[in-house]
This record gives sequence, C-alpha cells and structure tokens, in this order.
Amino acid sequence: MSKTTSSSSQSRTQILNKLSATLARGKDKDAREKAVQSRLKRHKRNLVPERANLDADGQIALFRAQAEAVSASVAEVMNRDNVPEAITAHLRDHNLPARIRHGADEKLTQLPWDKAPTLERATGPATGDDVVSLSQAFAGVAETGTLILTSGPANPTTLNFLPENHIVVIDAADIDGAYEDAWDRIRKAHGGGKMPRTVNMISGPSRTADVEQTIQLGAHGPRSLHIIIVRNG
Repeated sequence: MSKTTSSSSQSRTQILNKLSATLARGKDKDAREKAVQSRLKRHKRNLVPERANLDADGQIALFRAQAEAVSASVAEVMNRDNVPEAITAHLRDHNLPARIRHGADEKLTQLPWDKAPTLERATGPATGDDVVSLSQAFAGVAETGTLILTSGPANPTTLNFLPENHIVVIDAADIDGAYEDAWDRIRKAHGGGKMPRTVNMISGPSRTADVEQTIQLGAHGPRSLHIIIVRNG
C-alpha cells in the first residue's frame, strides 16, 4: 500500500469515527432509536387517491385502463390454462418469434405448455439474444396501472429489462388499489429481514423524452409490454 493510499484510508476512518461519536452524543440517543424502530414497525400509510378505493372488479378495470394509457397492451383470460394460448396469440399477432424465456417461478413452469406445442421456451436469466421474455408479477397497482415484480432465483430481474418485448402474467387477485396495499402484500409475503433484493415497478414500456421532448419507446428496457390478467388464478 502506498503512503498516499494509507493516509487517505486513515483520514476516512477518522471522519467516520467523528461522525459516529457525534451521532451517539446526547441523552436522547435511546429515545431516538426507539422512535426509529417504532416508525419502521408501523409502516405509516400515505394519502391514498380516491380512485383506488374500488371493489375488486373496479380495481381490475382501473388497472387495465391505466396500463393501456401508458402504451401497454392488456389481455384477460379466465384461468391459467388459457395463458399459453394467449401468449402464442400475442406473438403471432405482433409477428414475434415463437420463442420466449422465463424464470423458474412455479406459476409459470406449471402452466399447461402442451397447449402451445409450437412455442419454444428457455429458462433462466435473460441474455442479449432473447427477443421476448415472460415474467410473473407479484402484484399490480390499480391507481397507476403499475406492475410490481420482485427479484429472486425464480424471477431474474434481467427478464424485465434486456429483451425488447416483455410479457407479464398477473393474477387478478393480486391487483391492489394503491401502492400502500402492494407494499403490505410484499411485507406479509417476505418480511422478517427477508425482503426481496429488488422490487421493480413497471408502468408501460420503457420510454424517454430527453431528445427534443419526443417520446421514444425502448430507451432503457423493453419496447413493448403485454400484460395477461388471469381472472381465476
């Protein structure tokens, strides 16, 4: 280690020690720590828009309307047995190759893929050669038509961003009215220090208007987003 590097490291350590000592001062240290822990446990809910206060059918309809408003396409099927055929229909109608990549999520691997005999499937993280990816959404937010996708071995995050075409399956029962409801769902499913490493919130295809304020799709991710809502998941 050079003398310069050693000196820099020592200076950084001194600064951090000083900050730590400063934060620890005062008779209210214990009270502040208790206040922080209490706030984390309460998960205070923010103001929820009135449009999110709907019954289940109303939330599904709002989710679809909001998703379509940001250039996503949406299809609805009655049950999971219909999903493979809905996927092949979308690929065919948009002149996309009959080839997809998805994760090891049981909700996807256990679909009746024999109903789509011409469809080629690969599993695992996306690569630069994949044109179409398939994901299972953890939840949806009706107020903005947003998909909530959580990362993990069964749901690689690369599937959400690398391929130019993204298909996402979501159960109607997993569509919540507001973000607060979706976060409650995540905490209930994970919690206890086991939260997912990444929570992706996706509202429509990737886009930017940085160049001359003109909307360009596919700027930082998929150029198209297709959502399949399963009514009876």
